[in-house]
Amino acid sequence: MRRTSLYFAGLAMGSGALLHAAAPQTPRHVVGELALTLDPASQTMLHLSPVAEPAFDFAPGDRAAERRGDGYVQVGDLHLRLRTPDAAWRDFASSRRRVPVRALPAGGDVLARADMTATMGAGFPLTVERTWLRERGAPVLRFTLANRGTTPVEVGALGMPMVFDNIITDRTLEQAHARASFVDPYVGNDAGYVQVTRLNGKGPALLVLPDGRTPLEQYRILHDAKRAPAGDIFTDRTPRQQTFEGFYDWMVASAAMQDKGQPWNPATAFTLAPGEKRTIGVRLVAAPSIRGIEQTLQAERRPLAVGLPGYVVPTDSPADLFVRADQAIGNVSVTPANALTLTPTTAPKGWKRWRVAGTGWGRARVAITYADGSVQSVHYFVTKPLAEVSADLGRFATTRQWFDDKRDPFHRGPSILGYDRDTDRIVTQEQRVWIAGLSDEGGAGAWVAAAMKQLDHPVPAEVAKLERMVDETVLGTLQVEAGGVKKSLFYYDPKALPGYYDKGTNWSTWASWDRKQADDLGRSYNYPHVAIGHWVLYRLARHHPGMVTRHDAAFYLDRAYRTTVAMVRDAPHYAQFGQMEGEVFLEILADLKREGMTTQAAEVERLMKVRADHWRTLAFPFGSEMAWDSTGQPEVYAWMRHFGYAKEAAVTRDVILGYDPTVPHWGYNGNARRYWDFLYGGKVQRIERQIHHYGSALNAVPLFDAYRRDPADLHLLRVAYGGFMGGITNIDRDGFASAAFHSEPDLMRWDAYSGDYGMGYFGHAYAAASYLVKDATFGWLGFGGTVSEDGDAVEIVPHDGARTRLFVAPAGQWITLAVGTIAKARWLPSARRIELTLDPATATTQAAHLMVEAPAGGAAYAIDKGKAERGLTTIALSPATTTVTLTPR
Repeated sequence: MRRTSLYFAGLAMGSGALLHAAAPQTPRHVVGELALTLDPASQTMLHLSPVAEPAFDFAPGDRAAERRGDGYVQVGDLHLRLRTPDAAWRDFASSRRRVPVRALPAGGDVLARADMTATMGAGFPLTVERTWLRERGAPVLRFTLANRGTTPVEVGALGMPMVFDNIITDRTLEQAHARASFVDPYVGNDAGYVQVTRLNGKGPALLVLPDGRTPLEQYRILHDAKRAPAGDIFTDRTPRQQTFEGFYDWMVASAAMQDKGQPWNPATAFTLAPGEKRTIGVRLVAAPSIRGIEQTLQAERRPLAVGLPGYVVPTDSPADLFVRADQAIGNVSVTPANALTLTPTTAPKGWKRWRVAGTGWGRARVAITYADGSVQSVHYFVTKPLAEVSADLGRFATTRQWFDDKRDPFHRGPSILGYDRDTDRIVTQEQRVWIAGLSDEGGAGAWVAAAMKQLDHPVPAEVAKLERMVDETVLGTLQVEAGGVKKSLFYYDPKALPGYYDKGTNWSTWASWDRKQADDLGRSYNYPHVAIGHWVLYRLARHHPGMVTRHDAAFYLDRAYRTTVAMVRDAPHYAQFGQMEGEVFLEILADLKREGMTTQAAEVERLMKVRADHWRTLAFPFGSEMAWDSTGQPEVYAWMRHFGYAKEAAVTRDVILGYDPTVPHWGYNGNARRYWDFLYGGKVQRIERQIHHYGSALNAVPLFDAYRRDPADLHLLRVAYGGFMGGITNIDRDGFASAAFHSEPDLMRWDAYSGDYGMGYFGHAYAAASYLVKDATFGWLGFGGTVSEDGDAVEIVPHDGARTRLFVAPAGQWITLAVGTIAKARWLPSARRIELTLDPATATTQAAHLMVEAPAGGAAYAIDKGKAERGLTTIALSPATTTVTLTPR
C-alpha cells in the first residue's frame, strides 16, 4: 500500500507501562487549576495536570524514562545563538549535555529556582537563572539572562522549547484520544500564545501565555536529532514521524537563524551590555474548554483580536477586526502597505473595530502597537473574489493541466494531471507513481478540483473536457467495468517500457509500484474521487439542460451508484474507515431517492448503515491507513447524523475541534492538523506542519452542519469558515492550486506540486454558502456575504463564490439551490419573513430548483411560488430577477 498502517503499532507495550518509570520526583505543586511536577535533577517540567483530572498530563510524563538524559528537550530548557563583537555566532542548548543545575533558595511563591548556566555548554558568555513560581493563581516559568562579563553579547536567537504530549507513537486511537494533546501557536508577537488542546476535544485546554515582554516572534520546529542538518543542536531525540509531529521552539528572537522564507513577524535580535539583564518567560493557564480560550485570554488581560468572518479577505468582501485590550492603541499599520485598508468603525462597548478591505493579493500583517510599545500581529491573506478564484482554477486545470497524448503508454489521456509550478509542467513521471497516475489523493487531486469547480460554476468547454476524461479515461481504464478503481494508471516497469523512465529518478523505493500493485482495487480512498466525477456530471445533466452531451443524467448517477457499491465490495478493509470526500455518498443516496431508484438507494443505505453501526462500537471511530488521521471524521459525522446517532456525531464534532483551532492568523485559523502528506503529495518531501492541507476545507463541512443545528454556537461557524476560506489561499493568481503551504521558516511558501489539493476544493465547493448571523456581542454578521441594515430589514449579498446556499440563522432556515443563484436576501425580523432575490435566467439555467430546511428543528417555511418536483421546488426564472418569499407555515 501507499502508506504503512501504524494503527496497531506498539500494542504489545502500551505507553502506560512507562507511567511510573521515572526517577523519584519533587513534590507535586498545586497552583490554581494546575498541578506541576518538576524533574528533581534538571528542574524542567515533568508533569502538568489539571487538578480536577490528575490522571491526564499535558506533558509527555508517561514517557519520562525513555526521554530522560542528553538531547531530550523539556519545558524549562533554553536555546540560544550568541556572539560577542567580531566573533562568529555560537549555539547553546541546555538539553544537549545534561549537567546538574545549581539549585537556589526557594520558598513562598517560588516553587523552584536554579542557576542553569553550567548546562548551557562550554564557553557560554552569559548566566541564566530559571525560576518556577506561583503568580496570580498560575504557574510561571521565568528566565533571567545576565551579562556578567565585560563585552556586549548579542542574542540573535532565543527559543524556549514547547514540549507537550503530542506523541501518538505506540498508542491506539483510544489511548491517543484519552492522553495526547495537539499544540497550536498564535504567532502574534507580543500578544502571541500557544494553545494545547486534547485530542478528544474536551476541556480543560492549556494556554501558554507570555510573561512580561516575551514575544512569540517565530514558532520553529526542533529537528529530529538523527536527521538534523549538520551542526544543528536545536534538536530533540524523539523520532519525528507520522505518529509524532515534533516539538517546537517559542522564538523570542530569530534574526540570526538566516532563514530564506518571509517570516510571519520581523526577525529581531537584542544585545545585553555588560551588567545588563533581560527576563523572559511564560505563564501556564487552564481554560475550561476550547470554546473558553478567548474568555480566558480576556480574564488574563491579554490583548484579544477577533476577525470576523475570518482572516482570508476577498477583495469584494470586506471583513471586520475586533480588538479588546486593557491599554490604548497607539498605531495600526499594514505590511505590505498596499495589501489592506483598515477603517475604524462603530464597535461594541469595550472593543475597537476596523473594517478590513483587501486591496492587494497574498499575505499581509496588521501590526497593532499599544501604549507600552508592545506589538500585536494579526495575519491576513487577501484573495481575488471567490468567483474569480474558481474561474482561474477551472481555466488553469482544463488548459495547462490538460493531458491528451495519444502515445502515452499508460493511457492517461484525455485527463487533467498534476502540475509542478517550479517547472511549469505537467507531472508525467514521479517516483511516487500515484502522483502521475490519476488516482490516490496525490494523483486525483487536480481533476477532482476541476470537477467540483463545475458544480456551481459550469463552463461548457470545461464540462466537455470533464466528460471526455470520464468517458474515455476513467471508465474502462482507471475504473474497471464492475466499478473497482485502480491505485494508479502510471507504474514502473522498465522491461515493458525500456527507455521511458527518467534515469535521474530513484525508482527503487516502495513507492514505485509495478503494474500489479498499481492495478490493485483495494484502496477505498480512491473511490470517492471517481464517484465525484460521475456525480458532478449527473447534477449538471439533470439541472442544466444541454450542458452535458455524451450521456444522460441517469447514466452518470448509475455509475456513481456502482462506484459506491464497489468501494465496499472491492476495498472492504479500508472502507471500514471514514473516507475523505465521503459526503458524496450521501449526495448520491439522496439523488437515487429523488430519481425513484429505490432498489439502488436501499442497497447504498444498507451498506452505509453497516459501516455506521461498526463506528458506533468504537469510542473514537476515526481510524485509517494511518495511525492517526484528520480526514475520516467528516464522513463519520455525516453518516452518524444521517442515521440519527446524535451522541456519536457530537463526539466526532468535538474531536474535530481538538485539532482545528481558531486563532488570529489566516494560516492556522481553521487549519485541520496535517503534517505528513508532503511525503506523499508534495514536491518538498518532509514531516512538517502543513498550512491548509486538504483537511482544512474537508473538516469545515461537518462544523458548518453542526452550526446550522446549533446557531447559538458561533465558535463552530468561525472554525468552519476558517477552514473553508483557508483552502482558497492555495490557489495562486493564475489558478494553480498547491498541495499546501510550508510553514517552516526555511521555506514559508507554497509547495510546487498540485498534489492532493483537490480533496480540499471538494470541501470548499461542497460547503460554499453564506450565513446571516446576529451575535450578542458583535451584532449582525455576514459569513460569505456583506450585510447591511435598512430599517427593520437586514440584507445580505452573497460573495461565497457559489451563491447557491444561504443560512438565515435567526430564522433557522437553510436555503439551497441545485440550480440558480442568489443575488441577495432580506430578513425581516418582525414578520419573520425571508425575501430571496434570484438572478435572471441564462441559456443553461431556465429555472431554479430550491429547497428549504430547518436543521435545528425550528419552524418550517413555505415558498410562495413554484412547483414541487423530486423533493425540490422548481421556480421559473425570467430575464429579470425573481423574488421568492419564505414565511413560517
